[in-house]
Amino acid sequence: MIELSQTQPGRAVAPVGRSNAGSALLGFHSLLMYLFLYAPIVVLVVFSFTTDSFGVRWTGFTLQWYERLFADNRLMGAAMNTLTVALISTLVATTIGTMLALAMERYRFRMRGGLEALLYLPIVIPEIVMALALLAFFAFSFGIIDALTGSRPTMGLGTVIISHIAFTISFVVVVVRTSLKGFDMRLEEAAQDLGANEWNTFRHITLPLILPGIIGGALLGFTISLDDFIITFFTTGPGVSLLPVEVYGQVKRAITPKINALSTIMLLLSISLVFLSQFLQRRR
Repeated sequence: MIELSQTQPGRAVAPVGRSNAGSALLGFHSLLMYLFLYAPIVVLVVFSFTTDSFGVRWTGFTLQWYERLFADNRLMGAAMNTLTVALISTLVATTIGTMLALAMERYRFRMRGGLEALLYLPIVIPEIVMALALLAFFAFSFGIIDALTGSRPTMGLGTVIISHIAFTISFVVVVVRTSLKGFDMRLEEAAQDLGANEWNTFRHITLPLILPGIIGGALLGFTISLDDFIITFFTTGPGVSLLPVEVYGQVKRAITPKINALSTIMLLLSISLVFLSQFLQRRR
């Protein structure tokens, strides 16, 4: 007896061979994409443990490059300056960006369209243009301060922090506004009907619900500030060393596995921040 398979009317059944071939092709394409994205990172991490002084071939396992990295006072000082700039700029940019996102999403006011265009401007313009604009702004501002007080400020960590705040605010606003798109305003209205004031409503209702967006915006701003080179290069001053500029200067002179070790540590830091954000969101 021959059994006929039942299919839904009007629905074509793909041949088994064609389906298997499509799945194999899709798997091969995914494998190539993963290799393209992650193979250089794996090579970088592996070559941070090689005994080769140039870090381009595997000649044995060693931890000497990590020891030399932590013994390099210039690199360690640059790393501390970079972390200081990233932390301060992230805190300020996250606070201002969250308030701006709430204002842009919930209120209608004059010049709202112009403000929105200005907020998206640092994202869409080339970074070199942003760096030149900040450099011109500081030169103009320092000239005014010099004319009024007789003392001219100099470039340093302060100018780098201000610059990083200026261009990371936009990224925070975009992420936080995304988390506000599906926000149910009835929850806030219910809390206020039950006697909560505006601050308690924000602290117990609004903030916990948009906290994943705030954490995501803060992590994005921190990562961008941590590895920014162009704006940092244009707005830093003499005697102030930050990690991207310092690494660039050392790579131009000679490539050593110390740079691989430093990149590996920064990679672990970034991954740790991602896992920390996931942990905090799950607990919340």
